[in-house]
Amino acid sequence: MIELRGYQKQAVEACYKYLKERDGNSCIVLPTGSGKSVVLAQICSDAVSLWKGRVVVLAHVQELIEQNAGKIKHFLGDNFVGIYSAGLKQKDMHQPVIAASIQSIYKKAFDFEPFDLIIIDESHLISTNGDGMYLSFLSDAKIMNPNIRLIGCTATPYRTESGMICGPDKILNEICYEVGIKELIRDGFLCPLRSKASKTKVDTSSLHIRAGEFIAAEMQDLMDTDARVKTACSEILEYTQDRKAVLIFATGVAHGKHIQKILQQEHNIECGFVSGDSPDGWRRKMIDDFQSGALKYLCNVNVLTTGFDAPNIDCIAMLRPTMSTGLYVQMVGRGSRICDGKEDCLVLDFGGNILRHGPIDCLKINKVFSKGSGDAPAKECPECNEIVHAAYSKCPSCGYDFPPPEKSKHDTKASSESVLSGEVTVEEFDVQEVLYNVHTKRKADEDAPKTMRVQYKVGLERYIPEWICFEHSGYARQIAEKWWIQRSNEDVPEQSDLAVFFAQNRRLKEPVKIMVKKVSGEKFERIVSYQFEDPQVSDWQFEKQVPDYIYDNNDEIPF
Repeated sequence: MIELRGYQKQAVEACYKYLKERDGNSCIVLPTGSGKSVVLAQICSDAVSLWKGRVVVLAHVQELIEQNAGKIKHFLGDNFVGIYSAGLKQKDMHQPVIAASIQSIYKKAFDFEPFDLIIIDESHLISTNGDGMYLSFLSDAKIMNPNIRLIGCTATPYRTESGMICGPDKILNEICYEVGIKELIRDGFLCPLRSKASKTKVDTSSLHIRAGEFIAAEMQDLMDTDARVKTACSEILEYTQDRKAVLIFATGVAHGKHIQKILQQEHNIECGFVSGDSPDGWRRKMIDDFQSGALKYLCNVNVLTTGFDAPNIDCIAMLRPTMSTGLYVQMVGRGSRICDGKEDCLVLDFGGNILRHGPIDCLKINKVFSKGSGDAPAKECPECNEIVHAAYSKCPSCGYDFPPPEKSKHDTKASSESVLSGEVTVEEFDVQEVLYNVHTKRKADEDAPKTMRVQYKVGLERYIPEWICFEHSGYARQIAEKWWIQRSNEDVPEQSDLAVFFAQNRRLKEPVKIMVKKVSGEKFERIVSYQFEDPQVSDWQFEKQVPDYIYDNNDEIPF
């Protein structure tokens, strides 16, 4: 029996709570590499052993079908689990749990004994326009059992062209549980990620978009030039000397074979290649060799984005641009699993995807999907090409000091501020992420006290800042001490850089909600209280008595 991690148990419990209290269909959101097949296996096991039910687990690729069936067998045993997939040459029908290919089963619901539960892995693939294989199977399965329930599971609960997959009028009605990549990296369940941009930039402005994605033929023409492929291959080799398993994503078959040819013929590097056209036996051999470490470089086209489990991957090379946030997450997610001896995963971005979508460990799936037109929350270091969160003032890789952002003279976004000055509004926000850096006041003397700048991410591209004054005296220092004691058992630091060191090394308790006060006509919002996820303390802590600072309107902090 496999012991579930804490968040996996929470996912299962949240699913059961929804099934018990609600009539709709729920969705579990777990990042790639977090072990969602274990969660699905636990649900299948409980459905059979506790409630004598029948379950079908649907997936769209062979690797996922085999992976799900294998995990469920760990819980229930071989005799309770069957596979129905033409591609896998198995058509089991009578076991309590069937792991099935949607392509093979979508017209076959009436051939099976009634199911009590349908689980759809990678449920973002469910069509939202009222047709498709999943909906066809579900419709027939409901005829067989009108009380059948449906559970979805995905890492990306949205589709680029239509937004969130959950809603009152959709097949999946609500997300019952989700956990973010950032939290799982913090807790040691996923691997830290580093990013490097290509030294040679690619301009995708000429590409046309269809159904929310770049047109494939145009994308391949752009990326598959001899100069671009040779440059990319040279950079890949430069960055991966000490890496053990490098997975490369290409735009198309011709592009992928070109990459393979350059690596093998010009650099004498063995590189495998798989695509949807590869024979099953050959694809299996390439994947087995790559997973075992016998093959270091493996290039693929539209094959290894889902259902591919290779924890040893410590470098992802994206030679394909994408407008799809979901595809971007799936590609990078191939390197997020932890593995013995693996410190981090390096992401080489040759298609501008990180700048387009934001750093992978800072993405937050919002309840309301918005494509947005603003800049992604990421920037590239001009010295070492590291891609970091936009909030960094110094590159964490090479120490480069980023110039302060330019302030536009006019805000192109309509203001929501009250027409009357002095009007007070207080709003509560869920905190998605907290960022810390040392801040030096603009035009200050070299020996002037520094502060710790804390930024709370509360939306896709919204950050609410505060400045903690460890190096100041008087009331500002008292507030800093109170702020620190609330979050740490360590002695209150005297220097801002030491405070940032503790914070960036995850030694501070972080709030899950903040209460923000806004006074119309004033430049800065003020955080007035925090809520921590700690059953030992009351809900809202540290009602901050924020002074009315007097500041220069050209200054960037209110003191």
